[in-house]
Amino acid sequence: MPKQLTQPIIEAAIKGYLAQKAEIDSQIADLRSMLPGGIRMSPAATPSETGRPRKKFSAATRRKMAAAQRARYSKLRQGSEPTQAASSKPAKRKRRKMSAAGKAAIAAAVKKRWAAIRAAKKAA
Repeated sequence: MPKQLTQPIIEAAIKGYLAQKAEIDSQIADLRSMLPGGIRMSPAATPSETGRPRKKFSAATRRKMAAAQRARYSKLRQGSEPTQAASSKPAKRKRRKMSAAGKAAIAAAVKKRWAAIRAAKKAA
């Protein structure tokens, strides 16, 4: 006969496990306080979601790491040949030119539109 897990049963189980967890946490804290120097885990040293503690590097170490990365990158670039785009100036984008007839057609349409707007205002 399979067990039926209803919502009240699940909620009660969750409450029970949370109570057990709180009790265990308090016991761990008591034991830690008994250690010499009262060693406590700092928030930075607690495992993150990945399960590993987050490493903190000093500013000097970060500078050394950045310098090493720049050196690796420049060494990598020395071995490769420059690409066509990098060796020459970027090409200017060719702009399209509008014909005189096209400009005249646009100007006529704009004048016609504004004339209709003015006429509508006058009528109103």
